[in-house]
Amino acid sequence: MNISAIRGAITVEENAPDAIIKNTSYLLQEIIKRNQLQLSNIISIYFTATEDLDTAYPAVAARQLGITQAALMCFQEMKVVDSLQKCIRVVVQVSTNSTQAMMNHVYLKEAAKLRPDLIQK
Repeated sequence: MNISAIRGAITVEENAPDAIIKNTSYLLQEIIKRNQLQLSNIISIYFTATEDLDTAYPAVAARQLGITQAALMCFQEMKVVDSLQKCIRVVVQVSTNSTQAMMNHVYLKEAAKLRPDLIQK
């Protein structure tokens, strides 16, 4: 088995707990689906949120999806002038038979602007 990292991000319409959890859940579900992951193969997930998202921890969404054995950490994204606002980013570390080059990274909504080179057509 290999350890690979999957990157992703999504923007949120408003700084509200439901919006943060719903959008994070959608992002994680897309990562799981596009990479054909089993929840038991998720080692850890690192979440960052921009400073304008402070009403809920994105990790709550992972727990609600049944990701209960993986280590989860939430951080505040570094503030950069003119950067994308209301954005949640993730790094999902997985145990897999696939190589790092085979991982499907997921950038949704306005976050697709962050890595247009990784967007699936």
